[in-house]
Amino acid sequence: MTHKDSSNYGMLAEYANTAAIFHACEKVRDAGYTKWDAHTPFPVHGLDRAMGLSRSKLPWLVLVCGLTGATFAFLLQWWTSAVAQPVVIAGKPMFSWQAFVPVTFELGVLFAAFAAVFGMLAMNGLPQLYHSVFHSERFARCSDDRFYISIEANDPNYDETKTRALLEEAGADHVEFIAE
Repeated sequence: MTHKDSSNYGMLAEYANTAAIFHACEKVRDAGYTKWDAHTPFPVHGLDRAMGLSRSKLPWLVLVCGLTGATFAFLLQWWTSAVAQPVVIAGKPMFSWQAFVPVTFELGVLFAAFAAVFGMLAMNGLPQLYHSVFHSERFARCSDDRFYISIEANDPNYDETKTRALLEEAGADHVEFIAE
């Protein structure tokens, strides 16, 4: 079956250890699949490269938001002390940037922290309260000691027979179809 029928989410393959999932991810990536994911009970070093994932844009988002927060804080302090309400205190200049450093730093950190948390949630599609792989009784072990690859039926390369053969050839201990 090369098309997605409405009751079939795709396939779920179970692997015993990190080495097995790592090599299986390389095989799935090399086969050209684009709509698939690896599920592991803990982070596996290098798995993102084995899956062919590009580097995250999150660090750039954090940098831009941190600089935006720092710039906003600095400009707000400058505007309030030198433009909106200029008051000479103890003969100090209106624009005394040294006094602005703590607030500038703190607002930069605050904006960067918000960007990191909310950017990570958005880029990972979280919170995701439901996923079709939860239909599998075996998938409960994913949070304990087993490793899984799920391939969606709407992937352009998905074919039940060929996909199952690929996953079994990649060393899967168990392969099953997942309902939508």
